[in-house]
Amino acid sequence: MSQPESAIADAQAGGPKNGNPSEGQEPLAKLAARYGLRRAIARPSLPVYLRQLWERRHFITTYATSRNVSKYSNSALGQLWQVLTPLLNAAIYYLMFGLILGAHKGVENYPAFLITGMFVFTYTQRSVSGGAKAISGNLSLIRALHFPRAALPLAYTIQEFQQLLISMGVLGGLVLITKEPITWYWLLIPVALALQSMFNVGASLVLARVGATARDLNQLLPFIMRTWLYASGVFFSINDKVVDAGLPQWVADIMYFNPAAAYIELMRDLLIQEHPAPPYIWGVCVFWAVFALLGGFWYFWRAEEKYGRG
Repeated sequence: MSQPESAIADAQAGGPKNGNPSEGQEPLAKLAARYGLRRAIARPSLPVYLRQLWERRHFITTYATSRNVSKYSNSALGQLWQVLTPLLNAAIYYLMFGLILGAHKGVENYPAFLITGMFVFTYTQRSVSGGAKAISGNLSLIRALHFPRAALPLAYTIQEFQQLLISMGVLGGLVLITKEPITWYWLLIPVALALQSMFNVGASLVLARVGATARDLNQLLPFIMRTWLYASGVFFSINDKVVDAGLPQWVADIMYFNPAAAYIELMRDLLIQEHPAPPYIWGVCVFWAVFALLGGFWYFWRAEEKYGRG
């Protein structure tokens, strides 16, 4: 009998007798190790996992693109909602916070200030919210096909990045309408978006793992995102409101360490001439990009074999 046939026979019998009746059958895990067998859904090593993701890059981009196309397929305006949604939100916030509550006071070019904050925050908000449902919302796909599960939250971030590219074109036009000049700092916009995208991928991976088991996360997420929005200086200047209120500077520095606030301030610094960001903002953005991507990927990969179980 060949080795594979012997392994199957032993497994069907519950493991071969080891010659000692008091110890009974050989455990199946030990039997599989002896014949060099592995579980079908065993977590691969990290280098192998990365290679598998790269091999499926076409699936990831196609999946993201198809979701973008189908998302607005039943609406009359179609893909225009990608831009209209943050613009309408910005208009509402401009009315409520800018005019009624006076958040525009002391802020140069408040329309560009507000719109930039809305577009940048919306990118992170949608990426993270989509990542939280990437596993729990695709259980049928996960159970039917074998592929690295990180492909799903990664595809959700790519989907939002594709929408952002359209939004950034609109944002650039609106900033020019408000009479902001084009400067060489605009050349750094792709770098800023790359750093933010790295953070978004990492945060999406973390919430994808959490959301795979904590089903109540989807109910709490809107409240978390709304709190994050208010704490990120989207419609007010953090430094002006904190320092002018008599609080010490270190309170504002802590608020700028919020990743959403950091990426918003960085983009405003590049687009708006009279809005300088804190000198350490690049360091904060690089830190969150690297920390979130590496930490989030490792955290998600550790539970790879658990997704779709149960």
